[in-house]
Amino acid sequence: MKILVISLAGIGDTLFATPLIHELRANFPDATIDVVTKEAGARDLLESNPHINRVFYKNLMKCGGSETLRFLWSLRSEHYQFSINTHPQSRMHYRVAAFIAGAQTRISHEYECFNWLDRRLVNVTLPQDYSRHAAENNLALLSLIGAKQKLPAHALEIYLTPEEQKWADDFLAQHRLAGKKWLGVHVGSGGTKNLALRRWPLENYIELARWLRQSHPELGVLFFGGPEEKADHEKIRSELAEVVFPPTKNLRQAAALIGRCAAFLSVDTALMNIAAAVKARGQIVIETPTWNKPVEPYANPFTLVKNPVVAGRGLEFYRYDGGDIKGTREELLRCMASVTVEAVQAAVEKVLRENF
Repeated sequence: MKILVISLAGIGDTLFATPLIHELRANFPDATIDVVTKEAGARDLLESNPHINRVFYKNLMKCGGSETLRFLWSLRSEHYQFSINTHPQSRMHYRVAAFIAGAQTRISHEYECFNWLDRRLVNVTLPQDYSRHAAENNLALLSLIGAKQKLPAHALEIYLTPEEQKWADDFLAQHRLAGKKWLGVHVGSGGTKNLALRRWPLENYIELARWLRQSHPELGVLFFGGPEEKADHEKIRSELAEVVFPPTKNLRQAAALIGRCAAFLSVDTALMNIAAAVKARGQIVIETPTWNKPVEPYANPFTLVKNPVVAGRGLEFYRYDGGDIKGTREELLRCMASVTVEAVQAAVEKVLRENF
């Protein structure tokens, strides 16, 4: 048997596919299980995964149409029996990719934007369910290929190497943080569509860090991020002393460090899901307009800082229909500004009190 797992959406979305991949291996130990992704970070997180044979990576966002077509057409030579479009991949483009890759049975969830053409591009479907996590939506697909859940429990999976774990330990030792409490923070929120508008205001992060330095001087503060956060990190660096910016080369190094934190703060973004995968303690999430059950930290306890504007109505702002977050730029900025620094401070205090 040859199975192609298609995960062309975000980095966190690829992590949502890892419980399914593990179950596929448990059900079909001798199968070829390949994954195709368009995010370099997603490819990196799948490295060392013992349940995968190969990861195909192509940044389709930067390729021209002919190059994209050649890449996807080349997958036809693998003669896959099954392809599985994992949740959430609502845009038709993802099902076009499955059609070109040419598996005999092409599996996908049905989304609100589905039409007659979608049903020609894929030939076996299951309705998505907003009431359960994306990982659970993916596991529900097992029945469509004659498989069942065999594992006693599921979690998002990242398989870090001993070298990566040692790098994290060495980094903490160099910064005199080994054995001490520290808070990890990610100020980003993704860069596709209008997802950057779900960031909590940068000045609030700075105020929070300043308060932490005064009220918890023993607590280290580490700001995580990549090129998208570079400008924000420079601003923070100019405002604050004694905070640390780990020079992680990739998301795997970030994961190794995050797994050692006393608490981790973010909105619902890729690093939130990485924190869940490495079972970060004291996970704190600020509610955004994209917050809903399918994307919450999976199989890891967390504290939600509620957004008074969203108020649990995330599906009124954002659904898996291929569109942006609903609302003008000004409305969404006001929405995120409605979460006060005091509310986040209270959540951090609670987590520190309960864990230490």
